[in-house]
This record gives sequence, C-alpha cells and structure tokens, in this order.
Amino acid sequence: MEDVLIRVRMSEHDTHYAGGLVNGSRMLDLFGDVATELLIRSDGDEGLFVAYDNVEFTAPVYAGDFIEARGKIIKIGNTSRRMEFIATKVISLDQAAQYESAASVLADPVVVCIASGTCVVPKEKQRGG
Repeated sequence: MEDVLIRVRMSEHDTHYAGGLVNGSRMLDLFGDVATELLIRSDGDEGLFVAYDNVEFTAPVYAGDFIEARGKIIKIGNTSRRMEFIATKVISLDQAAQYESAASVLADPVVVCIASGTCVVPKEKQRGG
C-alpha cells in the first residue's frame, strides 16, 4: 500500500508550553488524520483507531515549524490494519536570524516523532477504496 503524507504548519494555537513549544500530542492528531486517509483509501471507511503500541518523541516542535506526517499500512488482518507513522520537521523558524519571521528549509528533515498502532474497520463497513 502507498504512503499517505500531510504537511502542516504549527501555529501559536498549537503551543502548550513556554517558548512556543508544541504539545507532542499534536503529532498524534496528525497521525490520526493520516490513519483516516489510509483507511479510506484501503477500505472506503474512516474506521476506528484502537491503540498506539509505540510512540517516541525525538525532537521538539515549535510554532512556525512545518511538519510532514507520513504513514503506511504494514499489515492487513480481517478487520485490523497495523500502521507505522513518522513525523519530520521540514522547515523551521531561524532563531538566530535578524528577523523573527525568518525560516529555513531543512536540508536534512528532523524526525520529531515515530509511532505504530492499530486501526479497525468493521467487516460490514469495508467496501474497498
């Protein structure tokens, strides 16, 4: 199955901590959106997210950062869909620049979160994507 990708700019509304730091749960929101698209493409239904079995936050995210959230289905069961996710920072505000609005495209995107989990699409709702 193909990867699904979304790109989002973190805003001041996403911040939760001092210094414009974004709450890590925002990455899980993005993974939920990726999972929804994956399920629609594979089964024609949004399905239900059952559980994450692994979540690792690997770098901070700040307001102004552009985040790419990507996911794929790695195993298909009767009703379950096992998925893996990765979120990377691809653009970051440049704290050392002369202007507050300066930003840089990162030559090497920074992994900010990885996760895996399982979603379910009840048999009666599966209709192909």
